[in-house]
This record gives sequence, structure tokens and C-alpha cells, in this order.
Amino acid sequence: MLKLRILTAAVALSLFLAAMFLLPNAWWSIALVAPLLVAGREWARLARFGRSAEAAFLAALLAGSAVLWLLAIPAARHPGHTAAAAERAVYAVATAYWCVIAPCWLWLKLAVRQRLALAAAGLIVLLPTWLALARLQDDALLLLLLLAVIWIADTAAYCTGRAFGKRKLAPAISPGKTWEGVGGAFAAATVYALVLHFSLFSARDLHFVIAAFLAMTTFSIVGDLFESWLKRNAGVKDSGGIFPGHGGMLDRIDGMTAALPLAALLFI
Repeated sequence: MLKLRILTAAVALSLFLAAMFLLPNAWWSIALVAPLLVAGREWARLARFGRSAEAAFLAALLAGSAVLWLLAIPAARHPGHTAAAAERAVYAVATAYWCVIAPCWLWLKLAVRQRLALAAAGLIVLLPTWLALARLQDDALLLLLLLAVIWIADTAAYCTGRAFGKRKLAPAISPGKTWEGVGGAFAAATVYALVLHFSLFSARDLHFVIAAFLAMTTFSIVGDLFESWLKRNAGVKDSGGIFPGHGGMLDRIDGMTAALPLAALLFI
């Protein structure tokens, strides 16, 4: 199983990074539609949509990505354009969702069954993530550095939690996560911010970089917990099986869905 996990991660990451650095932005944005729809199908499964509801949800994702792409083109070329303000509003709505709605959802342990509410949540979770990935790829190195915040924090949380974890973070939602793991994630994100500041981000204020990375880490933890709660309510271990040994698309991007719109809001 470990060999399968390593092989899957190596292949998936290699393809992802090759596409991110080699594809023109237009083709990169189009390529991202496939994982968007895979994640959408998994969301529909967790929400227990029927076939017609799932088809309508996927159509809404497809139409939404097309609208956001048309919005992003003038926003990228003319930062002062009205489209740029609209794009930032998309990130702001997603950030507000992860600041307020998702934490309340988790705190109250809501078992939402209304299809319309779940569909709306899915659009807010997935579409801004797609847009952030598409737009940040204009500077592929910056996108990689920001994704690394999520990956480093997640790895540090896992290792610290395994080594020192005693106090459960949210035992009713994700029993494996601990407060010690959270501390490890924050420490790793801070060290990473310091390293980047004194190497590549020297033009940016150190306090801003640290605060941004810690906020992204916090959001990624909330995103992870949120997806765990959806899976628990759906009675499944993984959101899907597209990545052998790793689960589904949502399992791989849960932290990203929460942290990337915030990163786009701060760094674009």
C-alpha cells in the first residue's frame, strides 16, 4: 500500500507540475476543468444527489468556470478593470464562506440534507478554487510556493501529530487530528515564511508573509475538517477512488479549496 501511495503521488505531482509550468495559461485553465468536474462528481456523491441533480450540478460548474474565465481575461490584462474587482469579490465570498459558514457548519455539526444548500456550497467551494489555480498560474513559481504552504503544513501536522499528538482537535469529525499537529503546522508555515522572506520574498513585508501563511494554514485545516465531516455524514471513507492509495479528488484538494482563494485575494 505504501509503495502504491508513493507511486501515485509521484506520478500525479509530476504531471501536475509539468502542466503548471509548461502549459500556456489558457490551456492550463482548460485542463483544470477535468479535475473540477471530477471533484464536482465526488461532491454530488457526498451530497447524495440523484442523477438529474448531479448532471445539473456539473453543468453549473462547467458554466460557472466559463463565466469566471471570461471574467479573468480582462482582469489579468487590466488590473484596474471592473472585472478585476469582480474577480476579487469571488475570492472574498469564498474567504467569507471559510471564515464564517464552514466553521459554524462544523461547530454545530450540521447534517445538511437540502440539495439546493449543498449545491450552493459546492459551487462556492469549487469554483473559486478553480479560478485561483487558473489565475495564479500566470506566475507559476508563485503558485508553487503558495501550494507548498498547504503541503508543508499538512505534512508537518501529520508528522507532529503522530509523534506528539495527545489532545484531539475534533474527535467527532476527524479523530486523527490533534492540537499538537496544528501547532506543528503553524511552526512549519512560520519557518517556511522566514525562509522565503530572506530568499525570494524579500520585497514583501515579513509580517505580511507570516500572517498570510498562517492564515492559509488555518484555512487549509478548516477545509480538511469540512471535507471529513461531509464524508462522515455520507458514510464513506474516501470521496472517491481516482488516486489509488489516496482516495478521491476532494481528498487531495480539501485544504486547497479553503486556502487558495485566500491566497489569490492576498497575492494577486
